[in-house]
Amino acid sequence: MHELSIAESILDAVRKEIALHPGAVPLRVGVRIGSMAAIDEEALTFCFEVVVHGTEWETLKLETKVIPARRICNSCGNTFIIEDYNSVCPACGSEDTRADGGDELDLEYLEVETDEAPVP
Repeated sequence: MHELSIAESILDAVRKEIALHPGAVPLRVGVRIGSMAAIDEEALTFCFEVVVHGTEWETLKLETKVIPARRICNSCGNTFIIEDYNSVCPACGSEDTRADGGDELDLEYLEVETDEAPVP
């Protein structure tokens, strides 16, 4: 289950960012998962909860957003979302298409709480 190592990597990234902001308390971390990234969203959430359980990070919540796979048609330039692994352009019927996302795994945000006054 590679979701466990991904959960550990997410927590490592949060630790590194929080170290740059003394006194900040992480509340939520958001992750974008491409639908073609071969990552089980539920398994990742479960693994993250296991990784933070019993630690100082136990209140940190993981929020995930699945990003659909997209392709670009090389013939007409249309960008479209893949459904049922069909990579044929719906606009012109061309099979000459290329990937344009859907395999990503990105940290989208880290929400923290601080005692500092907001900076304008």
